[in-house]
Amino acid sequence: MSLIPEPVERLAAELGRLPGIGPKTAQRLTFFCLRSDPSQVAQLAAALSDLRSAVGACSRCFFIADAELCAICRNPSRDPSAICVVEDALDVLAVERSGGFRGLYHVLGGALSPIEGVGPDQLRVAELEARLRDGAVTEVILATDPDVEGEATAHYLAERLAAPGLRLTRLAHGLPAGADLQYADELTIARALAGRRSLDADRAI
Repeated sequence: MSLIPEPVERLAAELGRLPGIGPKTAQRLTFFCLRSDPSQVAQLAAALSDLRSAVGACSRCFFIADAELCAICRNPSRDPSAICVVEDALDVLAVERSGGFRGLYHVLGGALSPIEGVGPDQLRVAELEARLRDGAVTEVILATDPDVEGEATAHYLAERLAAPGLRLTRLAHGLPAGADLQYADELTIARALAGRRSLDADRAI
């Protein structure tokens, strides 16, 4: 017979599924909820429920949104001629914190990884191509992570998206190999944006 009531064990188990939350931390959070005012716990439950019911993906760039388009795509002051391609929504926030980019974004939803069964069809590559068809976009910045999967994704996109009049660039110095974009500081990302290199030159080598 367990000493812990089933609802307590269930909440601890669910919290333990969250990234960076181990069993002991999950247990501490669960007992914190038990000690908290019921209204606080109710607010937490409501916030979690609203997160899934009121927030989805932007229909254009696939960043998080509480309407059809996200706040960035709705902003008329953004430069529609430049698209920064990232792996996930957290990368958008990282680039935005740098203050070095005023264009739009495209969230792929991951990176190429044959080992994990992630190919081009599992990413939003076709949607990105559709955004480029009218010729309004003149530069695509490939800001995938500088690890093996991110580099493979960037090279694949450079080959697939190559077209006359479209400048393809890659974030340059400042991002260490193997590091995730979302963990880089603002100055590092700003320098990488400012020093981005043309991928056309890479193919010519």
